[in-house]
Amino acid sequence: MRVCGFLSFYNHKLKKKFLRNFLPSLLTDYSGVYDMKIIIDAMGGDNAPDAAVKGAAYAAGEYDVDIVLVGNRREIERVRDENKLDMTKIEVIHTDKVLTMEDDAVSVLKGNRDTSMGKAFDLLNAKEGDALVSAGNTGALLSASTIIIKRIPGIKRAAIGVVLPFENKTLLIDAGANKEFKGEDLRQFGIMGSIYMSRMFGIAEPTVGLANNGTEKTKGTAEHAEAYRLLSECGNINFAGNIEGGDIPIRSSDVLVCDGFTGNMILKLTEGFGVFMNKKFKRMFFKDALSKIAALIVRNELDDFRRSLDKSEYGGAPLFGIRKPVIKAHGSSDAAAVKNAIRQAKICVESNIIEDIEKNIK
Repeated sequence: MRVCGFLSFYNHKLKKKFLRNFLPSLLTDYSGVYDMKIIIDAMGGDNAPDAAVKGAAYAAGEYDVDIVLVGNRREIERVRDENKLDMTKIEVIHTDKVLTMEDDAVSVLKGNRDTSMGKAFDLLNAKEGDALVSAGNTGALLSASTIIIKRIPGIKRAAIGVVLPFENKTLLIDAGANKEFKGEDLRQFGIMGSIYMSRMFGIAEPTVGLANNGTEKTKGTAEHAEAYRLLSECGNINFAGNIEGGDIPIRSSDVLVCDGFTGNMILKLTEGFGVFMNKKFKRMFFKDALSKIAALIVRNELDDFRRSLDKSEYGGAPLFGIRKPVIKAHGSSDAAAVKNAIRQAKICVESNIIEDIEKNIK
């Protein structure tokens, strides 16, 4: 009662800052005390700022979150006016500088802190938001996350996690952050991935597989053999052994761990195969009148198949091992993908995934 009486003297903004900084345990038990705020790098990605502004407006209304858009105010307002968007829950932080996809990965830490990505990270670091979403330069996003926000204590390497649309949802981790690895890195990826799949999709005991060129535990490099041993001995996960490439789409585990080079190849092959299949279906079902009739008969099934391969469904890839939620949206994200990335960021904050990772790593 005394705490409530004390806080009543302060306005809403001061109350939120006090609770975020000094009463984290209360936020866990009483999540409705303050409004969640998601920071968006509005100028990152191929379709910026249109995709970011529209996706943010849709998400603010549907998910009841406050949003900070960091980018060129004139361009943001242009998108707002052209699309008649309701932006009552959206704050705009202006900068006319943009970090491009061609910029060096560490440039955001040097002379580009006043870009939309740099300012977004400074806001997150200053606790002016709960999570960050960007479709911008992946290398710069990783560098800024690691140096500005920093890794969870005990985590050796941050990793990118992407959900693949196979027979059962499979979290691929690492999908591109680390070319080199040790067995301990993959053990940590398995722990983080298990917590994520449990929280995001309600899987009670997610299985963890090691991507390898054979199912025998002796397969692969010395690092793979060490990773197999550490994953087998880890009491925090449900290890399913090695997973061969041919088994990934049909008999994969809930979490698939690998180095970033291998993971990025798997991810890009999956995305490319989805585009290939869609083109094949179009040629197959629209070459003559009879095939068009067949297409109408199986239209629902075709739509379901296309949706299952749509990379915008999950919105983005979380950066695992970072002390605050950072979501990397695809560079070609449209408004729907940005909206779903914001939803993913919201769930990461609400479900205390980062706190669970920190406890399990310790």
